[in-house]
Amino acid sequence: MTGAVDQIVRPYGDTTGDGRVQVSFTLPIPFGTPDERAIAEGAALQLAAKMGLDPAMVVHAKGMGPNFTFFVVYGRASHLVDLSEVKIAKREFELLSPAEVNLRIRSSLGRKLVVVGATIGTDAHTVGIDAILNVKGHAGEKGLEYYREIKVVNLGSQVEIPRLVSLSAAEHADAVLVSQVVTQKDAHIKNTAEMAAAFAAAGPTRPLLVIGGPRFDPALAPALGVDKIFGRGTTPRDVASYLVHALAPVGSGASS
Repeated sequence: MTGAVDQIVRPYGDTTGDGRVQVSFTLPIPFGTPDERAIAEGAALQLAAKMGLDPAMVVHAKGMGPNFTFFVVYGRASHLVDLSEVKIAKREFELLSPAEVNLRIRSSLGRKLVVVGATIGTDAHTVGIDAILNVKGHAGEKGLEYYREIKVVNLGSQVEIPRLVSLSAAEHADAVLVSQVVTQKDAHIKNTAEMAAAFAAAGPTRPLLVIGGPRFDPALAPALGVDKIFGRGTTPRDVASYLVHALAPVGSGASS
């Protein structure tokens, strides 16, 4: 049938179904003298074979300082992919327009929803948090500053966790949005867990904790002590819709 998608597929490289894949990695071995280069490429091919690539070839190798080498290896994988077994996380909330978000907040809370945003620890990357918070937004969508019924407090980068907790309390934050881009040695996991513990220790009630970053697994939210994790491709509309889903549900109504 035209347009039908096979449920069992293989990687595509040069021709359909040839199983060809390309992988990159770094090994802690030098790439200086001709002998060292031969050993390095042989080590890369040995690793590729143990990964199930057969045949495999080193298509790029470059020394990274005196004792490390970066490789790109091209080879054939024998594994198949069963699309019927692929599991995806479905969005558990309705995607709303800015006008719908504003209306929900106004009718449910009767006041502005307060959002505090930051990056924490040594993370100085503000592109992610700014894409969600700043009015210019991301991917053609306006950031949360554009929403009339949301008050945004952007603390910027490298905010210490105790300061984030105290300022969130001072602002009476409904939600705290934290972006983590630095992932070396799982710094994003460590920082998130420490932040959640700090908010838990600060009192019986805490704001909604929302984390975002390209290397997060959204399924880790309960284990890390936060309410929601957003991964790659998240837009301001996604975040705004989740905030009203969690904090301004339909029918809750503002108290008189």
